Amino acid sequence: MNDTTSSQLAAALTGFGLIFGIIAIASIILAIVIWWRIFSKAGYSGALSLLMFVPIANLVMLLILAFAEWPIQAELNQLRMMRSQQYPPNPQYPQAQQYPQAPQYPQSPPNPQYRG
Repeated sequence: MNDTTSSQLAAALTGFGLIFGIIAIASIILAIVIWWRIFSKAGYSGALSLLMFVPIANLVMLLILAFAEWPIQAELNQLRMMRSQQYPPNPQYPQAQQYPQAPQYPQSPPNPQYRG
């Protein structure tokens, strides 16, 4: 190969590597953000999203997400239990106040001259 061909090939490979590297870094950052949101919504620390890039730890974390009780679920169950202890299960609300029935007035006969 001559000098110009090898320098063109080197420039093309450098450009391809640079573009590939930028796409790879953007994909890794996006994956971290996505897993961070998932762990945060489940009630775990968002920093656990970094374990998704460790080969065996990512499988363990997926199993924990799938089968363990999430902290947010435990908190919700605790709040539901506290609410059920605070209020009776079927509260008997007082009946609405009964107002006396309005007087019924007799209807006047229709006016034969009125055509409405």
